[in-house]
Amino acid sequence: MSVVVPAHNEEAVIGDGLRRLLAGTRPGEVEVIVVANACTDRTAEAARAAGVRVIETEVPGKHHALHLGDAACAVFPRLYLDADVALTGLRALLEAIARPGVLACAPVPHWDLTGCGPVVRRVHRTHDRLIAPTRVLAGAGAYLLSEEGHRRVFPLPDGLLADDGWVHAAFTGPERTAVPEAVTVVRQTRTVRAHLRRRARVRRGNRQLAALGRPASARPLGAGDLLGLARRGGAGPLDVACYAAVMLLDKASAHWPGGSGWGADRTSRAAS
Repeated sequence: MSVVVPAHNEEAVIGDGLRRLLAGTRPGEVEVIVVANACTDRTAEAARAAGVRVIETEVPGKHHALHLGDAACAVFPRLYLDADVALTGLRALLEAIARPGVLACAPVPHWDLTGCGPVVRRVHRTHDRLIAPTRVLAGAGAYLLSEEGHRRVFPLPDGLLADDGWVHAAFTGPERTAVPEAVTVVRQTRTVRAHLRRRARVRRGNRQLAALGRPASARPLGAGDLLGLARRGGAGPLDVACYAAVMLLDKASAHWPGGSGWGADRTSRAAS
């Protein structure tokens, strides 16, 4: 299989992620291509030290990096992996993509809340429980495509922001599946301010997906979903209060000057 890892200034975490990815594999069994795009740190050197191929480009942007890495791949299936997540269970993904009718699959994310403040920790946990039933390919930091699935997704639209949302919406029903035996460790934003900045990025990506005719979800989350989760015992009163307060801030921030700003979160980049 081939693995494409777009990376922008991920020196702190990429080496550990690559070592976890390749643990238990044989030399040459997995083709890994890290695309270091517009890096100003030692991302490329850290990736080479892990024994993988590195492509360097001065052009920033995940969309461009994904296309560069994809063009350099030699085989299918192909895994697209965010540089700031750690993936285990690679063989489970390969077994899943080999099943008849499966064109795309993804690991199940485990959210690493190390260093998160008490309010944002409750927000992350509540949000995870709200979206878990419908997440499948989005939000896991990785997705694997068969050759047929690849034809349906690539080439990506120019300037695409939410590639995982685009991929998720390209498949329906049993064509896409989550694989519980494969897990990604996804580091979450550590402060409310950083969370609101990430939410601005999500809003922008979702608007773009809707304009492209592949909305991120058929129905956005609302107050009814939050109350339903609470009634089922999935969130306590304090969880609900924190989540609702931060979501109100999120909606208000969309109208603030700079509220639609774009930028990678750095609070979650500290190595575990």
